[in-house]
Amino acid sequence: MTMSELKINQRLIMTPGPTMVDPRVSQAMSNQILGQFDPDFTDIMNENMALIRKSFRTKNQWAFPIDGTSRAGNEAVIGSIVSPGDSVLVPVFGRFGDLFVELAERAGGKVTTMTTEWGTVFDQDRIIDEIDRLKPKVVAIVHGETSTGRLQPIDRLGEAVHRYGGFLVVDAVASYMGTPVEVDKWQLDAVVGGAQKCLSIPSGITPITFNDRFAEEINQRKRVEQGVRTATDREGRNFITSNYLDLTQLQDYWSPRRLNHHTEATVADYALHEGLRLALQEGLNSRFSRHLKIHRALNDGLTAMGLSIYHAGDHEMPMVTCVQIPEDLDGDAFRAKLLRNFGVEISSSFGSLQGKIWRIGTMGYSAQKGFITNFVALFGAALLQSGISVDLKAGLDAVEAAFTTPKQTLKTLEV
Repeated sequence: MTMSELKINQRLIMTPGPTMVDPRVSQAMSNQILGQFDPDFTDIMNENMALIRKSFRTKNQWAFPIDGTSRAGNEAVIGSIVSPGDSVLVPVFGRFGDLFVELAERAGGKVTTMTTEWGTVFDQDRIIDEIDRLKPKVVAIVHGETSTGRLQPIDRLGEAVHRYGGFLVVDAVASYMGTPVEVDKWQLDAVVGGAQKCLSIPSGITPITFNDRFAEEINQRKRVEQGVRTATDREGRNFITSNYLDLTQLQDYWSPRRLNHHTEATVADYALHEGLRLALQEGLNSRFSRHLKIHRALNDGLTAMGLSIYHAGDHEMPMVTCVQIPEDLDGDAFRAKLLRNFGVEISSSFGSLQGKIWRIGTMGYSAQKGFITNFVALFGAALLQSGISVDLKAGLDAVEAAFTTPKQTLKTLEV
């Protein structure tokens, strides 16, 4: 049987992940494969660790990628720090808070949740009060909740958790490289970033970082596998149950010891290196300002067209726009039509927001004036074709006007 040649249709991807990839990243990925212990490749590994530190604004020794999607990063961190019976607090304000609950329960943690209405965030004082009451070993919280488009303030939580010797774990998958994530300043113990969001590289590799006190805690559970164990390696009893996602084994892999663990994802490391290099060359503050400006320009354009932004101005993520679906319109059918007829992809949501909002991502490489101008034009045309009355000219004019106003500053960014 003869198989046809792979054909990928042109798309304008405006989802909260995956995102379009910078062509320079794709070019870097086309280089030849190196062996994982080739000195040329271990140099790249070391450079990637240095780039990850800079991206998280941290001095942590431990900053390296997990070979897997961001969910693998979250599972590696939770599965390494949570032992059976440990107290875990998870503030849930969207789908990915629920994922933390799932991961902590699978690790055997005794999980306590606190909730707020989807589309809102927690007052940090409320979380701190619960920390004071519960005194948990681990607090796991999402920074940028893409399911609701909210950015949760977290800058005061680390200090509160540390009063009781606990650890603050943060899912910054969607916010990473699009808005400040101040690992050291905010006293975050372990943080998981994202590849296919604001960094704009292909999914499959996940930058993480954790501090020395976190490393000391998880190394109480360290077990080196039999096949590579030496006489100096102890065998822990309460060992981390996952082998592939055992952070203590990955420490040995990413340290000068280079203890064999798994075959490193060479091409993904090339992508990570180039993506981080480009981001840091742009400058973090400039990159964060760009995301904010593009987000506001898109919001202005959609509002001028006559659409409503969901919870406008209420702790919005500066890289996800949530739009209320017009009444009498099947949101999923419209999305399918938008993709089929116009080559544009947007996302729906989950849970209580399913069928109520669309989510539009302006992340990384996608956060450019040309892309959102084209998006507004095609999105507006599709709405008109579907019988929804919108003022397309006003929308395009508003987008254009957003780029002639004074430059946005980081002072307006939420933490």
